[in-house]
Amino acid sequence: MLINDKLKLLRSKMVENSIDAYLIPSSDPHQSEYVADHFKSREWISGFTGSAGTVVVFKDFAGMWTDSRYFIQAENEFKDSEFQLMKIIDRSNPGIIDFILSKLPEGSTLGCDGNVFALEEIIDLQEKISQKKLSLNTNLDFIGELWKDRPSLPGTIIFDHFIKYAGKSREEKMNEVRNIMAENNINEYLIPALDSIAWILNLRGDDIAFNPVFYSFGILREKDFLLFIDEKKIDEKLKAELSQASVIINEYSEIYNYLSKTKTDDTLYVDSALCNFNLYNSISCKIKTGVDYVSELKAIKNNTEIDNLKQAHVQDGVSLVKFFRWLEQELKTRTVSEFEAGEQLANFRSMHSGYISESFEPIVGFGKNGAIVHYSASENECSDITDNGMLLVDSGGQYLNGTTDITRTIYFGNPDDIEKSDYTAVLKGHLAVKKLIFPEGINGFQIDVFARQYLWDRGLNFYHGTGHGVGFFLNVHEGPQGITNSLVARAKVPIKVGMLTSNEPGYYKEGHYGIRIENLILAVSAMETEHGKFIKHEDVTLFPYETKLINFSMLERCEVQQINEYHAKVYDSLSPFLDDDEKNWLEDKCRKI
Repeated sequence: MLINDKLKLLRSKMVENSIDAYLIPSSDPHQSEYVADHFKSREWISGFTGSAGTVVVFKDFAGMWTDSRYFIQAENEFKDSEFQLMKIIDRSNPGIIDFILSKLPEGSTLGCDGNVFALEEIIDLQEKISQKKLSLNTNLDFIGELWKDRPSLPGTIIFDHFIKYAGKSREEKMNEVRNIMAENNINEYLIPALDSIAWILNLRGDDIAFNPVFYSFGILREKDFLLFIDEKKIDEKLKAELSQASVIINEYSEIYNYLSKTKTDDTLYVDSALCNFNLYNSISCKIKTGVDYVSELKAIKNNTEIDNLKQAHVQDGVSLVKFFRWLEQELKTRTVSEFEAGEQLANFRSMHSGYISESFEPIVGFGKNGAIVHYSASENECSDITDNGMLLVDSGGQYLNGTTDITRTIYFGNPDDIEKSDYTAVLKGHLAVKKLIFPEGINGFQIDVFARQYLWDRGLNFYHGTGHGVGFFLNVHEGPQGITNSLVARAKVPIKVGMLTSNEPGYYKEGHYGIRIENLILAVSAMETEHGKFIKHEDVTLFPYETKLINFSMLERCEVQQINEYHAKVYDSLSPFLDDDEKNWLEDKCRKI
């Protein structure tokens, strides 16, 4: 069915139900960033395949709001439909509600499905639209009614994530949270976030591509844990082990019924940014809202997790050496499609024990495709990589012992002076974030400017965040922390020792090339003085920078030393796992500058 035909059907539903505008987000009932095919309602109605975007359909207009990562992609995907791209420049003020208020007259009704909107989103929406006397109907799943061949909910089998990787048993983690609950007089703790459930129970699944999570809800109580899940996902052996840990299995859909029967005198705790609106409305007891307890606990990696994730990054670095060396060799005699390159990179990663999958769909953008921030090459629609031009590769792996995410921009042939200057400005910002020492309490918003300063000096900028938290064999994008210049919630979270965050400034010259340099960095203790405790970051990612693209006259002596020290670490860490030819290749890439 064509997109415009779907819009006609949706508008018919709107007229039948006296709805003047209808909102469709990208999320699922758990507020996941990436969702199973069953929940891709926004993609179904709009044709836009990116991971982030919100659709608003009026009787005479259809728009989709998304951020700079997807501007070029969205414009391409909307060419044959009525949809218009609405650009979000400032994520802390996306402008969607202001647009709705400007289009709808007083007395109009806005509709949505409250199962896929967070409580805090609906509260904010209700507050703002009430100023213009608009009403909101949250009980309308129009897409579910129209989507006739909608995929079923995934039914993949879940599995144990052993303590040798996790560092703590599920019982230890549950008791750690129970202690927090007791301090705050909480009887029950509702956990809607899939990665939080996976972490606290030391379980993993495969319900969402690239994210080892499974669809479920959790409720932690004083003596047990209620897991609402399709029971067919759990084999008998794991059921017995969960039973020993006082985990009680309930059907996934029963969560709403359970919440409606909670004791009125009990106090239930939930994060209003993670709990969907309809789920919240089901609760019959007293409610206390706040930040997800598990979110911060899992963000602080324990010593076992840190040891493991460092091993995973050695495996990952070895895979990258093999991949880029292979690519160089192939380009001597032929071109290589972007899609083939991505497939080959995944193949090299899969050769390592403990490898499960990629951590996201790889971004392999050659030349102008590199300027599409979240570019995705398909087998039938992609460019060929040649021996002359800039290549951006953003990729990662999911290993039992950790999650990886790395971006490298390399050059085949001889770059010109502007390309070198652009790359070096990005590299200097990347190095500045890495070498920064800062007092406890500093957040990602305060750090972000260090990544952009050298681009700003040249009148350049990038419009995505500088860094995101990374899970431990969990979601590659993880809260609560982040490094960004928008005053969103994650930007305000202080960086703490044990947090794993990406460091990925970039620059994108539309129609020409894209540059991004990304390492994962671990927050560690730097020093303690009369002014308090100080934190710094150490690199976990292991792969050399593209020295061919460096304008050495732009570097300070300390930056040269920083690069050389990092390259020495890369070589020392990876070379024991390489053959002689691979060692020679890596030694050349890591030579002193």
